[in-house]
Amino acid sequence: MKFYKLGLLTMLISLFILSSCKRQEGIGLDVDPATQINGTLVVDTSLVATTFAEDSIPSAGYSARVPLSYFKDPELGITHAGFAALVSLPGGLAYTLPTGTITIDSAVLSLPYSPTYAFYGDSLLSTFKVNVYQLSQNIQSSVNKTTYSNDVFATGDLIGTKTFKSRSHDTLRVYNIVKGKPDTIAKVVPQVRIPISSDFINQKFFQAGTLLNTNAAFQNAIKGLYIKLDESQTTGIGGNMFFNADSAKIMVYYRANNSGTVDTSLVSLPLSNGLISIQHNYSDKVKASMNQTNGSNLLYMQGMAGLRAKLTFPNVKNILAAAGNNAIINRAELVVKVSPGTSVPFAPNPRLTMYRYDLARQRVLLQDASGADPRSSGVFGGNYDATTGEYHFIVTAFLQDLINGKTTDYGTFIAPVSPLSSGTTVNISPTINFAERSILAGKNSQDRIRLKVIYTKINQ
Repeated sequence: MKFYKLGLLTMLISLFILSSCKRQEGIGLDVDPATQINGTLVVDTSLVATTFAEDSIPSAGYSARVPLSYFKDPELGITHAGFAALVSLPGGLAYTLPTGTITIDSAVLSLPYSPTYAFYGDSLLSTFKVNVYQLSQNIQSSVNKTTYSNDVFATGDLIGTKTFKSRSHDTLRVYNIVKGKPDTIAKVVPQVRIPISSDFINQKFFQAGTLLNTNAAFQNAIKGLYIKLDESQTTGIGGNMFFNADSAKIMVYYRANNSGTVDTSLVSLPLSNGLISIQHNYSDKVKASMNQTNGSNLLYMQGMAGLRAKLTFPNVKNILAAAGNNAIINRAELVVKVSPGTSVPFAPNPRLTMYRYDLARQRVLLQDASGADPRSSGVFGGNYDATTGEYHFIVTAFLQDLINGKTTDYGTFIAPVSPLSSGTTVNISPTINFAERSILAGKNSQDRIRLKVIYTKINQ
């Protein structure tokens, strides 16, 4: 009997619970259609986008990344790049030569690859030849003034050369000189090692006399080096290589004979203050795109102070015309897609940026990218999505201000930017030492640039 009563009680409780359940649609108050707020999506594809040349960029004082380039891009054309640098005394201080009779065994310019994004191009089928020149003009003063990325440096004597395959991830084993002890073999970071003329080292260093008393006098006498690829001896499509100039150095291996006692030793002459020189010879496709005034069929993005895209919004005042004066933009997103078939074999830019000009034609952040604007969401976009082949930018506040006339469009641009930029910081500076490129769908493509706007019409 006890179990019978317990079962009956359980059944009654279950009935009460079930009778109290309602479908979700029945919960809450009904919405008054007169006050209901609905979001409306409009997609505007009337934007006009044109390929634009990047501004020339100040090129002095680079140390973390300097380029060596000879890249015959089948779509964009040819890029040439090299760099000049000062040669310093060991430690940048006065130097006293070792005693005894000195004989140079060898001298090598060590160029360590950058640890990330060290190569862009065809490393498998391309062979490179690099040349090292003494400059014919002193660049010591150039590091303290503005030089630009398209400046060309006059060269003098050829003092070193090397033919090589680019292996930016392969470590090397080299002899490590130990003073007074047997030499050892050490593993070093990936690098290119270029033999340098012993006569040059002997004349400019071991026979420099009082020029070794100050680093400035030594640098002034040497004038500087210029490192570039020999285009006539570089085979294949080529590529763009990047090196850490602040770790580059001429390593001089020598023997010192003191009264019959011979010891091997090493002295390093570091390079500093890289000055980058870049030239672009664009293909007819790119030139035609740059000459279009009503939008390009393809848009070309290129690092290395290369190419960007200028946007205009001819329909901006009409985007919300159907909603009248009572519309508020909830979200506006600019979507840019890589043209199908152009992402191989050369990967698109990992990141693009978007900015506008102010009245003085200076780059300024869009409202949505500026931490000073309270409407900024903190997520601006610009990263490449390999799954969709797209870049997305949040432009809600920027578009609202354009429509309301609070912002004048003096020029709006999409451009390559350093892929190493922090995800929380929007970088709008042009990039001189990253080479990635993207080919974007233009005006006649179904994937052309589009502006997706969700707005709300406020009933009054």
